[in-house]
Amino acid sequence: MQANKKKTEIPKAIAPKRHYVFVLLDRFSMLSFASALECLRIANRMVGYDAYSWTLMSEGGGDVTCSAGTTFTSEGDLDELQRDDTIMVCGGVNVQAATSKKLLAWLRREARKGVRVGGLCTASYVMAKAGLLDGKRATIHWENIDSFAEEFEEVTLTKSVFVIDNNRMSTAGGTSSIDLMLKILANDLSEELANAVADQLIYSSIRTDQDTQRLSIPTRIGVRHPKLSLVIQKMEANIEDPISPSVLAQDVGMSTRQLERLFRRYLNRSPKRYYMELRLQKARNLLMQTDMSVINVALACGFASPSHFSKCYRSHYETTPYRERGSKSGKP
Repeated sequence: MQANKKKTEIPKAIAPKRHYVFVLLDRFSMLSFASALECLRIANRMVGYDAYSWTLMSEGGGDVTCSAGTTFTSEGDLDELQRDDTIMVCGGVNVQAATSKKLLAWLRREARKGVRVGGLCTASYVMAKAGLLDGKRATIHWENIDSFAEEFEEVTLTKSVFVIDNNRMSTAGGTSSIDLMLKILANDLSEELANAVADQLIYSSIRTDQDTQRLSIPTRIGVRHPKLSLVIQKMEANIEDPISPSVLAQDVGMSTRQLERLFRRYLNRSPKRYYMELRLQKARNLLMQTDMSVINVALACGFASPSHFSKCYRSHYETTPYRERGSKSGKP
């Protein structure tokens, strides 16, 4: 079927021509990569000429496999770029293993020339490891927030869907690449063009850098109860120094017994149990995504005793923290 093609009129004299270099890491997220690339392709179609061009690169060149198992062929190794190019590092599963010394050295060299650098999905880790986010704001996929915050204290980590801090950009993964690229298109060309691209993508809710990446607590737990949501929010914000159920109850104007009944009714567990599961989930993230010692992981998750931590971990995950750490290399 022939679609009606309506081009958004942009004065060619002011429209920039920009080149993007997508660096594909092993097991990168195809959704994050494709979302960004499609925005550029559609923008070109809407304005009627190649305002944007792109190249796919990878360390060593050749084929790269995404997290879904599909193989992509890159167009070359990590070559020298022009100063006005933009690098988009595409991360995904187990980004630490995909981060090499060669990649970090290349990023530092290109950044020193003034090249803009962005990280899609988990690639903020690569940028931070290269020192490109020191003193800057950034974001990363929510599953990697705990480990990132522990390793890179000099980076101001947010929970936004995307962040642009001068010539550094980062996204939280998934469709957040679309939100970042629409913002870039609006800055480069016009708000009208960005909205036209969103329309083509059937993307009706454009998010800004003020939007957070995770679903609200009521949506996540499937319960809309303001006091329950507030207590869970306080729990999530105080993992390293847990708050007692009595204090949590007092903070929301309830008795400890009322809080207990509230959790039993809606979540089928006690406040203490729910809090413990939150702490153990963070511990598992740190064990799988960082090289922190088991003792330090325990302390970061509010356990004063390594033996108590190990006992709780085994009870919940049916394995010990040490064995979990040992299985890290085989993580899917």
